[in-house]
Amino acid sequence: MDTSLSVVLPICCGIDVHKNTLTACLLTTGASGEVVQDVRTFRTVTAQLQELARWLRGAECPTVALESTGVYWRPVFNVLEPAGLEVVLANAQHVRNVPGRKTDVKDAEWLATLFRVGLLRGSFVPPKEIRELRDLTRYRTQVIRQRAQECNRIQKLLEDCNIKLAGVATDILGKSGRDMLESLGQGIDDPKRLADLARGKLRAKIPALEEALRGVLSGTQRWLLREQLHKVAELDEAIERLDVKVAESCLPFAEALAILDQIPGVNARIAQIIVAEIGLDMTRFKTASNLASWAGMCPGNRRSAGKSQGGKTRKGNGWLRQALVEAGWAASRSKGTSLSATYHRLAGRRGGKRACLAVGHRILRMVHNLLSSHRPYQEGGIDYYRPTDTDRLKDKLVQRLRTLGYAVTIAAAETAA
Repeated sequence: MDTSLSVVLPICCGIDVHKNTLTACLLTTGASGEVVQDVRTFRTVTAQLQELARWLRGAECPTVALESTGVYWRPVFNVLEPAGLEVVLANAQHVRNVPGRKTDVKDAEWLATLFRVGLLRGSFVPPKEIRELRDLTRYRTQVIRQRAQECNRIQKLLEDCNIKLAGVATDILGKSGRDMLESLGQGIDDPKRLADLARGKLRAKIPALEEALRGVLSGTQRWLLREQLHKVAELDEAIERLDVKVAESCLPFAEALAILDQIPGVNARIAQIIVAEIGLDMTRFKTASNLASWAGMCPGNRRSAGKSQGGKTRKGNGWLRQALVEAGWAASRSKGTSLSATYHRLAGRRGGKRACLAVGHRILRMVHNLLSSHRPYQEGGIDYYRPTDTDRLKDKLVQRLRTLGYAVTIAAAETAA
């Protein structure tokens, strides 16, 4: 994704943003070619940001370069964009100044200078509706993480009390498990009464449950268990509310979400996260490879003197990466799919985690192709790699036989008439 300019801008502005103040450097090219510099400092309150927008419009400055400093650039962007200014968000690592010249004025001047001669690449900033959806999906992910942490605390507490429920029940916070834990919190210690709360298939494990539920809980531990269960219930309600709100925000993108939901391993929640992180306009990313590089899902490219120095993935969009890895694990367990074939093709020699990352990489490339062409997903099948793997499998088997000390000669089999 390259938004750099190819000509010198006659007028532009660079803004160095901080928490409470910002410094703006306006560069104007005079009639004889000289550059006139005007530097001003504003506070980051709304009234001052609006004054900044009026100053830039009065100077007929159409474009502004803004350094992405933490979250402090967002209110500036949210005020300047509706004011009709084109805002180019620059990565702070790409605009570092020369050491020894670190002041707010010098930073703003350097940013404006780079922007004026077309040496800045704008970062990807999706439209407002996508940004709002992104806020919802990211907050939902954080709440889900909080719930997982609280569940781990409950498990740790049960281990302290020698309650081995997790060794018998798959989900200790399922309907049966939660009934048992709530009864433990209320002071019920009889293992038979607790095990009798099991439902469905878990009732076949009642003898094992009776052994697992025989523990020792103090009054403080029972109080902690009740508080932790209450916290999990609150987080469950918050996740349900967020699911409803995200679904409402995704109504304009229903067609794209339906297409993405066809990809093995991608459910409705993962599809919502993908749309929230990359949007629907794939023209911002020239190719699927550019999108994968931006997301940090492809192998790193680090070579010097003709030697590779490792292929570790670069830092990218962590929220998108987590969702794609989760989708990759789910796709690896699907039956008869090309994504499952991708996982098993790599897992044996590269390990499950790297294979899962490769599956997530391929899912992201599929997303780019599907959203670019607006066509439904087409499954490649379990034999997706079979034609290209024939020679590789032959060489692998021959090498194994030679390692065992056999001389191997290969001849094509005669076909039956």
